[in-house]
Amino acid sequence: MGFLGFLLLGLIAGAIAKLILPGKQGGGWFVTLLLGVVGALLGGWLGGLIFHVGLESFFSLSTWLLAIGGSVVVLLIYGLIVGRRGDA
Repeated sequence: MGFLGFLLLGLIAGAIAKLILPGKQGGGWFVTLLLGVVGALLGGWLGGLIFHVGLESFFSLSTWLLAIGGSVVVLLIYGLIVGRRGDA
């Protein structure tokens, strides 16, 4: 998968992760892109370790599931960090 394909995957995966998680997450499209790309990297890494599946092609179901799952995890961690900073 090319660089632009990976950025598009990260943007869409981050947006889907924001739709899955309840509550109001801050940030615009750039934060969504960053969270999605980091989530896709995390999902691909964990998928390679646990399931021996990586982010091979843009149109693969396993690629999308790993990217969205990783984005949900990253968004949860981001929400914990930003939520604590806002309470202080």
